[in-house]
Amino acid sequence: MRRRRPAPLPQRHGLDPVRLRTPDEGPWRTMREHLVERLPRVDPGRIEEMLREERIVGLDGPLAVDAPFVPASFVWFHRDLPEEVPVPFEIGIVHRDDDILVVDKPHFLATIPRGRHVVETALVRLRHRLDLPQLSPAHRLDRVTAGLVLFVVRPELRGRYQTMFRDRRVRKTYEAVAPYRPDLELPRTVRSRIVKERGVIRAYEVPGEPNAETRVELLERRGDLGRYRLRPLTGRTHQLRLHLAGLGIPIVGDDFYPDLHETPLDDFSSPLQLLARTLEFTDPVSGEERRFDSRSALRAWPENGPAGG
Repeated sequence: MRRRRPAPLPQRHGLDPVRLRTPDEGPWRTMREHLVERLPRVDPGRIEEMLREERIVGLDGPLAVDAPFVPASFVWFHRDLPEEVPVPFEIGIVHRDDDILVVDKPHFLATIPRGRHVVETALVRLRHRLDLPQLSPAHRLDRVTAGLVLFVVRPELRGRYQTMFRDRRVRKTYEAVAPYRPDLELPRTVRSRIVKERGVIRAYEVPGEPNAETRVELLERRGDLGRYRLRPLTGRTHQLRLHLAGLGIPIVGDDFYPDLHETPLDDFSSPLQLLARTLEFTDPVSGEERRFDSRSALRAWPENGPAGG
């Protein structure tokens, strides 16, 4: 496998620069003309400004405003960052060694940069805080879900840990706080077919061969609420939230299921009461058995709260 050409620009805010490869041929006279067509969401004036500020570079250095179009070449630049609402919660370090980093991600913090969340993400924060510029996630956790996320420290090991998650060789346990239903027989295994369309924020269940499976157990009851243990055997988008909503016990703080509610990005008052509690696996590098436990607690279920009848 050919090694990826190193970027001539350093990271900024823990982020690598964007890399673009130009087509093998085209009608453009200048690189500016090509970039204007290639980046339709960026104002043409901003592209020219970035060129004048020498913020777009090729292998031989910054590109001039009138630099001729060069086919099959590479350019690098840093995108302008969106204005972000600071997430006022810290990331807890659960485990760190030369190969992996396991953290307790708080609610409202995305795992990786995406859309409106770039600097305020676990990956960027950790790269900067721990001086680990090549840190990468082995898997992802929803922005609104708290709990354990495993990152890979050494790039050459990334594939081995990511494959472990892809092939379902990691045993995951979640906890959720949701309404208590005395008529709901538990434990039970929920199976359904979940579909998530690109560009649509919610997933949904449809008839057909199941592609999602979750084991649901009631651990404890306090009045009208229950604390549930969830063991997903698959990893479909929003699977746990959909399955509990389908049982008539939607997770406390869920703005998506069963009904969609718009919540401002600066509203941290009602976090989704879902926590990635444990990760267990056979380490693909050392061969040892690993288990990691979250040290976080769900707000709706304080550890010293009264027990229900």
